[in-house]
Amino acid sequence: MVISKIVFNKSAVFKQIFSGGYALHQAVWDLFTDTPGRRRDFLYRLDCIGRMPFVYTVSSRMPKDAKGLWHIETKEYSPKIEPGMKLGFSARVNPTVKRDGKRHDVVMDAKYKIRANNSNGEVSMQELIVNSCGNWLEKRAQENGFKRLQFRADGYQQIRFNKAKGGTLVRYSTVDITGALEVVDQKLFVDMLLNGFGPEKGFGCGLMLVRKI
Repeated sequence: MVISKIVFNKSAVFKQIFSGGYALHQAVWDLFTDTPGRRRDFLYRLDCIGRMPFVYTVSSRMPKDAKGLWHIETKEYSPKIEPGMKLGFSARVNPTVKRDGKRHDVVMDAKYKIRANNSNGEVSMQELIVNSCGNWLEKRAQENGFKRLQFRADGYQQIRFNKAKGGTLVRYSTVDITGALEVVDQKLFVDMLLNGFGPEKGFGCGLMLVRKI
């Protein structure tokens, strides 16, 4: 496995190339699409330095920039993880709850439940985000071999774009989570680092970056 930091290096033509949200995600996929029909075998997180995009990826293959749009820094990724290890973490996730066969945004789900219960208590949007996403992460922690020690949720967004003009509408939400954790199960945790967690990995969610603390 390799981990890469990939920075867009053609700022003068950025707006011409990436006219919408889907085009930017497609550009990341192009770095790993070496054959037609290639299945996704990488994780990524898309951020910005100022107005310029950069990407972190974890992949089984080296990214290849056929169009010369990116500056790529890559190194081997073989996390040395032991039970009891404490790590700082950062991830962009798509927190959802499944009900009636459909996935629902946990933040909006919590908001609608409060309204339905005619609650008189005032709950801020930030409190809704922290509580609902914290509960979501707590469940994923058990499944992925770690225990949450500290937690923060920021940058909640509802994202919508069309895959092409007049094409399929893509809708999902993201939130950036940071904090500290303790590793409980080494195998489950490493598998999560390499394969991601939560839905919408194809749109840049589910990659957890960690550091020793």
